Amino acid sequence: MDKLSYLSNANSEYIDSLYQSYKEDPNSIDFGWQKFFEGFDFGRGSEAGVVSAETPDHFLKEIKVLNLINGYRQRGHLFTKTNPVRERRSYFPGKELSTFGLEESDLNTVFNAGVEVGLGAATLREILALVEQTYCQSIGVEYKYVRNPEKLKWFEHRMESERNTPNFNIDTKKRILSKLNEAVVFENFLGTKFLGQKRFSLEGAEAVIPALDSVIHKGAELGIEEFVIGMAHRGRLNVLANIMQKTYKDIFSEFEGKGYDVNTPFGGDVKYHMGYSTDVKTDSGKNVHLSLCPNPSHLETVDSVVQGMVRSKIDFKYEGNHKRIAPILIHGDASLAGQGITYEVLQMAKLDGYRTGGSIHLVINNQVGFTTNYKDARSSTYCTDLAKVTLSPVFHVNGDDVEAIVYAINMAVEYRQKYHNDVFIDILCYRRYGHNEADEPKFTQPLLYKAIEKHANPREIYNQKLLDQGTVDANLAKEMEKNFRALLQEKLNQAKEESYSAVHQVFGGVWAGLKLAKEGSILKPVETKVSEKEMLELAKSISTLPSGKKFFKKIEKLFDERRKMSDTKVFDWAMGELLAYATLLKEGFRVRISGQDVERGTFSHRHAVLTLEDSEEEYIPLAQLNSDTAKFEIYNSHLSEYGVLGFEYGYALANPMALTIWEAQFGDFVNGAQIVIDQFITSAETKWQRSNGLVMLLPHGFEGQGPEHSSARIERFMEACADDNIQVANCTTPANLFHILRRQLKRDFRKPLVVFTPKSLLRSPACVSKLEEFTKGKFQEVIDDAFVKAADVKRVLLCSGKVYYDLLDKQQNDKRKDVAIVRLEQLYPLPYAQLEAIKSKYKNAPELIWVQEEPENMGAWPYISRKFRKSAFDFDLISRKESSSTATGYAKQHAAQQLFIVTSAFENVAGSKSKK
Repeated sequence: MDKLSYLSNANSEYIDSLYQSYKEDPNSIDFGWQKFFEGFDFGRGSEAGVVSAETPDHFLKEIKVLNLINGYRQRGHLFTKTNPVRERRSYFPGKELSTFGLEESDLNTVFNAGVEVGLGAATLREILALVEQTYCQSIGVEYKYVRNPEKLKWFEHRMESERNTPNFNIDTKKRILSKLNEAVVFENFLGTKFLGQKRFSLEGAEAVIPALDSVIHKGAELGIEEFVIGMAHRGRLNVLANIMQKTYKDIFSEFEGKGYDVNTPFGGDVKYHMGYSTDVKTDSGKNVHLSLCPNPSHLETVDSVVQGMVRSKIDFKYEGNHKRIAPILIHGDASLAGQGITYEVLQMAKLDGYRTGGSIHLVINNQVGFTTNYKDARSSTYCTDLAKVTLSPVFHVNGDDVEAIVYAINMAVEYRQKYHNDVFIDILCYRRYGHNEADEPKFTQPLLYKAIEKHANPREIYNQKLLDQGTVDANLAKEMEKNFRALLQEKLNQAKEESYSAVHQVFGGVWAGLKLAKEGSILKPVETKVSEKEMLELAKSISTLPSGKKFFKKIEKLFDERRKMSDTKVFDWAMGELLAYATLLKEGFRVRISGQDVERGTFSHRHAVLTLEDSEEEYIPLAQLNSDTAKFEIYNSHLSEYGVLGFEYGYALANPMALTIWEAQFGDFVNGAQIVIDQFITSAETKWQRSNGLVMLLPHGFEGQGPEHSSARIERFMEACADDNIQVANCTTPANLFHILRRQLKRDFRKPLVVFTPKSLLRSPACVSKLEEFTKGKFQEVIDDAFVKAADVKRVLLCSGKVYYDLLDKQQNDKRKDVAIVRLEQLYPLPYAQLEAIKSKYKNAPELIWVQEEPENMGAWPYISRKFRKSAFDFDLISRKESSSTATGYAKQHAAQQLFIVTSAFENVAGSKSKK
């Protein structure tokens, strides 16, 4: 503990030194000591001198009272009444007077330490009552680790002035009761009308509904115009109905099995994974837009998606003002503590490229994860201890005390708006049934569920509280229940009468003018060329460094070489990529790139951000093209794939008119984000009719760098391809990369794009494109061999990616005219018609061979062989042998394998099969 803390070294010499520091400069010591000495001087008169070695006992008691106050502030949350169904664990030392060196006989003594809690001179009894009420009732607060004195002062004044005790007016209390009634009756109605169907009910945590209702109204008062909500399945139907205002009829139709047409091309999803958006009008007359993001059963995956959506809206819709929109993340206690994505997302909170102005984290803490006891679900004291990473305050609240929850969440949104920081509300509650309604929780939690069986629901508890206060009429709750149940029955009857009812995805807002892609649309040619004049002007612009700034010699040389490309009219990979961004910027499109080391590029090819040699100043050539609508932004991310890819998916989801790119440091590392790929990128359109134009750049290629730096696992993407869900490409020329990136924004639909990008080719003199390929060309799904005549060809090698250049080198060195090398640039959707044209062109070639660097069981071959197995294409294969690892770690073995592949591709061409 800090030596300046008034909790330690309570001796006269130490106190004397603090007092001397206070007299010289009050701000040089802890705030608590300042307040104490203010009271001490006031009590002794303005001419008070130094503290003598014979410090009076009363003076030392003052110190002990300050210790008590600070003890409650720091540790009071450990002794709260926040658990509705279990006894709290015991913590030592406790909060007894003896812990602070005080006695019962001191209770009626007046202490100046009362100044610290706003009482002025007050008895210990009065001081104790205040801190006990503030810190040890239904709300426990962890905030003392926050290092900002202003924030600490705000919390202490905000809580102690009101004793952390709600004092709502009658209208607010009736609204809380009404929302609680909706939450309770809705769950009960579903449970009785749809027996046996999973709904993952909110029962035990129904107070979440009035809490969310309140934060929306409070947030609107504080300037929030939009909330984006992410949550798992627990209580989702209740939130959809009673917060998002999805109609009860539509929800009941889904329970009746009428939510989807059997003829729809979409597979749909279970009802408690679905998203929704709506506009609500608050009591103050303000409109607030609400979005609930769809989420799979990977409970916390949606967190990063929500953050990306919010940041996207901040950038585009709210002109950078994060006070106008806020993310709400609703967690489970076990998933918050147990899943690494929560940490990855939390670490984004204050990073320039990812900050959203603070998230409101609401934890439905039902003290059990699936069937696992909370003691087996974490090592930390609280499930929210992760909050300390970003110094985010935490409110622990009794789930049965709905007013306390509303009070705490209102304070949380105030804090968020004032300090732009994350804040957590940990609602201690329970789960009335098992993991789902058919599960038997007593198998693993017999004692807990015996207590839960006898426990009244939050509405009954709150209604009784209001009755005891004389606040409401005895029949009010009964009338609310009767009327609401009648409404639900009416909507259920309507749902049963309809033969089909479905809520379709509507392309509105920023998606207006876009639509779902029709079958075959991806393969239709798209105009992506740019005029020669514009290309050359932009090429010179982005490769010219400003005078008067000192750059590293290597950078100056690199940019000088880039400028010369405008003269030679031949561009390398980096220039092809950068020119794609530059041309889109000039056309009014925003470009955002993020990932590990993307600013310079992992392989030092991009250099989109330049740091001056003698300072921390940065220069971004592409940013010089920025306009009001078109901005170039590029951010080095923290060392996360899972979190950052989810964030960028969310960013692209909220703004389809931006080119949003995530790049892996090495393509292999994308496996750390596999959940985002499987649950969102490749399947969201089928499940939720949610399109997305995210681009993933994945460095790929076998160059002897070992298993973790060779393969972006092409095979994993290919096995997920169906229904034209994504685009998968392995480009071999700068011009083709240029066109495919531009193509993303030149169509009336959006599809995720996966591009396997090169490493060694980034500096290869062979991997270049002429100016005319940019100004007259378009994206080529298949690139034919330009060095052979069809009549001479006896073997056609079909390949994709970097291996083409190895094959080309062999072909040219050996002057082979009997072997054609055809590049498949787009792996999915497969350009069948173009491949058939190739086969027809080389009709004299009896052999058609797929050549790949990857092992036989990896790469594109498993997909290629499956798709063509009963066709006229009789493919043979040349590759590495099947393997459990992607690549060898031995350079000599790699070279031998690569030589075998290239050599085999040109051996025994006279009609005989190649060796395996």
